[in-house]
Amino acid sequence: MENQKKYWQNKKVVITGGAGFLGQHLVKKLKLFNPKHIFIPQSSIYDLRQFKQCLKVFKNCDLVIHLAANVGGIGYNQTYPADLFDDNVLIGINCLRAARQTKVKKFVTIGTVCSYPKHTSVPFKEEDLWQGYPEETNAPYGIAKLVSLVQAQAYRQQYGFNAIHLLQVNLYGPGDNFNPKSSHVIPALIKKFVKAKEKNQPSVTIWGTGKATREFLYVEDAAEGILMAAEKYNQKEPINLGSGKEISIRQLAKTIKILIGYTGKIVWDKTKPDGQPKRRLDVSKARKQFGFQVKTSFETGLTKTIDWYKQNL
Repeated sequence: MENQKKYWQNKKVVITGGAGFLGQHLVKKLKLFNPKHIFIPQSSIYDLRQFKQCLKVFKNCDLVIHLAANVGGIGYNQTYPADLFDDNVLIGINCLRAARQTKVKKFVTIGTVCSYPKHTSVPFKEEDLWQGYPEETNAPYGIAKLVSLVQAQAYRQQYGFNAIHLLQVNLYGPGDNFNPKSSHVIPALIKKFVKAKEKNQPSVTIWGTGKATREFLYVEDAAEGILMAAEKYNQKEPINLGSGKEISIRQLAKTIKILIGYTGKIVWDKTKPDGQPKRRLDVSKARKQFGFQVKTSFETGLTKTIDWYKQNL
């Protein structure tokens, strides 16, 4: 803790997306280390798709943690693929360009597990990233994030710019996005089961077959991992940030159903896509390079998320 405080003490830090789900948890943790200044650019004032806006945001800044993104679940990805590609490419390119030009000392980009090829040996290793095309439903988002990785590596090679890229799995936790039009699977399922229980609905319908597997990372663990990487990791290779554990959507749904106390049936809508068949990261490099390990068990994290949702309906 003291060493971390020393690292952050005199730093001016910009956190793009700092008012978002992950951002709020990260800012809360970072404040414990008492940095010199934290700036969170509000999207209503600064459009990070615009280069000139990015120059204003990063002026006189030491370190950037770049969380800002247009992001959503499988339905959102299918509905807005062009927006997801355009927005995330523009945000990524212009933020990194502006950070270099304003002489930012370090830039931390949050990438995504969606960048991995559709068919990748489990667990996903960082060196497998370029072995194929991403799963079609989230390819525009995944590839937009890969553009940021290529840019970061090019800037390191040509300018000696210290930019790192973290490949993060789906997050969950208190404060998550529960909007059914754009939410990821855990908040979507929690919302469905809570509503079904309250209204005594006989069944809950869920997309796909339930066979696909996913890996999830509790948001507070993710925030801690990002701050550890910002402090200790300085290499060009992307690095996985996850729990290293996978669960099928079928088992996930059963677990959430039990925790909420819903007693009706689950109906699987097999006309809807499963998305990527399997997902689990090899997280050994993050453990080796900066000592990252998850602290929150999956059931504890789910319980906290469900409790938060019920209290904040």
